[in-house]
Amino acid sequence: MKIQIINGPNLNLLGTREPGIYGSNTMESYLDQLRSLYPDIEIGYYQSNIEGELIDKLQEVGFSCDGIVLNAGAYTHTSIALQDCIRSLKAPVIEVHISNVHKREEFRHHSYISCACLGVICGFGMDSYRLAIEGLRNL
Repeated sequence: MKIQIINGPNLNLLGTREPGIYGSNTMESYLDQLRSLYPDIEIGYYQSNIEGELIDKLQEVGFSCDGIVLNAGAYTHTSIALQDCIRSLKAPVIEVHISNVHKREEFRHHSYISCACLGVICGFGMDSYRLAIEGLRNL
């Protein structure tokens, strides 16, 4: 099984960015934990701050992998282009957020990509990624 994790803008700063919201773990160290937990799954990782690069990566892997875990960051709340891209893919996509976006600012309460995703997981910290992998693994 191949699962691609894709992170959007500012998520390259995990571990240092607002640790009260996002925790102090880096994505790289969490990826090591995920790969140890799921040795039978090939877990790829990609991060970009640029919307078009996220779309390019989704299109690149969205027809060959078994699932995508997408944390689109702030693009979640603004991007029709990401929604259109997700709708065109063969691979199921699970939207993930580290924080509970519904307990935060009002503008974070609406997602433009949720309607195109298989499901949404938010508010479980970095463990949101593991929960998404479990969901994809059990399809």
